Amino acid sequence: MRQPNPTNRFALCIENKDSEDLEKRKIYVVLADEDAEKEGYFRVIDESGEDYLYPASYFILVELSTEAQEALREAG
Repeated sequence: MRQPNPTNRFALCIENKDSEDLEKRKIYVVLADEDAEKEGYFRVIDESGEDYLYPASYFILVELSTEAQEALREAG
């Protein structure tokens, strides 16, 4: 499993069709993966604690304050 780092982005899950390891309305860490994004996917650390590819359409990227980012990293 990859660990979140300060350059990771965050996304709000808006769809979880056929994905038991995603929860709607929850914020997830999006790991950098340019190849996946070119194909329309985000690499996300899901509820299993592992990173997997999910359709980018399942998420909305969000900007969080520094405090919120740190809190999510500590909780993860």
